[in-house]
Amino acid sequence: MSLETHAPAGFRSLTTAVHRGSTTLFDDAQSVRDDWRPDRAPYAYGLHGTPTTFELAGRIADLEGARHTLITPGGQAAIALIYFAFASAGDHVLTPRNAYGPNLALAHELLARLGIEVELYDPLIGAGVERLIRPNTRLVWCESPGSVTMEVQDVPAIAAAAHRAGVIVALDNTYAAGVLFDAFAHGVDVSMQALTKYFGGHSDLLLGSVSTRDEACYEALGRARELLGHAVSPDDCSLALRGLQTLGVRLAHLEAATLRVARWLAARAEIARVLHPALASCPGHDLWRRDFTGSSSLFSIVFADRHDRAAVHGFVDRLRLFKIGYSWGGVTSLATPGQEMPRDYPGWLVRVNIGLEDVDDLLADLDQSLATLGKGSAEG
Repeated sequence: MSLETHAPAGFRSLTTAVHRGSTTLFDDAQSVRDDWRPDRAPYAYGLHGTPTTFELAGRIADLEGARHTLITPGGQAAIALIYFAFASAGDHVLTPRNAYGPNLALAHELLARLGIEVELYDPLIGAGVERLIRPNTRLVWCESPGSVTMEVQDVPAIAAAAHRAGVIVALDNTYAAGVLFDAFAHGVDVSMQALTKYFGGHSDLLLGSVSTRDEACYEALGRARELLGHAVSPDDCSLALRGLQTLGVRLAHLEAATLRVARWLAARAEIARVLHPALASCPGHDLWRRDFTGSSSLFSIVFADRHDRAAVHGFVDRLRLFKIGYSWGGVTSLATPGQEMPRDYPGWLVRVNIGLEDVDDLLADLDQSLATLGKGSAEG
């Protein structure tokens, strides 16, 4: 083969290269070893990761103040990995009742069939969680704030209670993008997030991460990830690395824009309550002020109870800039209708994600839809 068919040496770029590959090569027969840990066998098989994957994991670990980070195919995969790493048949797990819906579905369906009991607890219970811990409790989940009703938990108090009983504490830290809340400084053992949200930033990838400082936790998580076959796309990792370059700028803009929209909505007579951690109307607001360094783009609004389901759905249907869809953290503003609120929240809920559109345009869009609230759906 002539030298002309090879790319010249010396290429340098500001971006991380995308390394794809299932089979990775060893130098000799003695070096062959199938091991998921890169410090023991850097590149044993593509399933365990490529340089692109490990670069993303390393940067997330640095941001979160972790010692180790594992990348998963999505946020739900990260949640499942934590359950399977630490809970077995006959074990008991505590999960807040405001947790991410698919987390609860996993608990009540698959884990229940496998003999793992998941008990739901009041997210505002704080140190009172100690009363719920049993001899067979292996894991306590936190999600702060909750991704729909937005309660902020007293994570340090929950972690202290769990640790007195030798129980591991895991946190869904997606809302804070791993940077607005220091999970490990507040006592958490394992922090996960859906990189799909703020790290991706453009609604075009699915990834998750699981981070820890504890070596025993890392071993349990890594082995479970290997056995579950949690392969991730290096192309998606590359997109997440791209999103990471603008994460700080986007979060700063999103916080300011979202607060402006939330405060505007709080002044509207049609809205009974705005559930935004930075507002006093949100349960756990004082804990947010104590523990967080900022807020992000997600919040919920509860409509006055005189507005029925049809009226609230009509409000969502009439919005023009806001789109209807799951997820959040991207450049596009979203409005997703929820369910009738239990107990303390009479009325219907809509979850809102603020994107990068002009705030005045977003307020005008909300205003035009609220102006005809009560007329039912857009079609009728």
